[in-house]
Amino acid sequence: MSFERRLEELGLQLPPVAPPVAAYVPGVLQDGWLYVSGQLPLKEGQVVYRGKVGRDVSPEDGYQAARLCALNILAVVRSVTGSLDRVRQVVKVVGFVNSAPGFAGQPQVVNGASELLGQVFGEQGRHARSAVGVAELPLDAAVEVEAIFRVEG
Repeated sequence: MSFERRLEELGLQLPPVAPPVAAYVPGVLQDGWLYVSGQLPLKEGQVVYRGKVGRDVSPEDGYQAARLCALNILAVVRSVTGSLDRVRQVVKVVGFVNSAPGFAGQPQVVNGASELLGQVFGEQGRHARSAVGVAELPLDAAVEVEAIFRVEG
């Protein structure tokens, strides 16, 4: 099945690629490996979910923030490769959760990104992952997610 078609079937639309907020590029393709820079929960250029998960942001909204990060990741994949159909495997996902003291639900928050990638890519969406609690994130975002993909040559 076409991953582009699957995205449509899920009713998902990819946003424009967010411009970098510092000195980096959104993605680098090297020898069939695509490294996607950390993506924030941006919509129309604005951070949608701000603050600490477990204090300012509920875990459920944190999940939605991670899901939005994954949509932004997919936008980078398409912009760099030309099509999601070039993806052979989602290899690794790293999620950073702007966590309130004592909040330990980072894995459930980052599931928002992992589950979306699984819905789009099926078996090829199964990946290794880290979910990390951090003290702060750029622009006071609640979540940031980065990913590595194996893509068609």
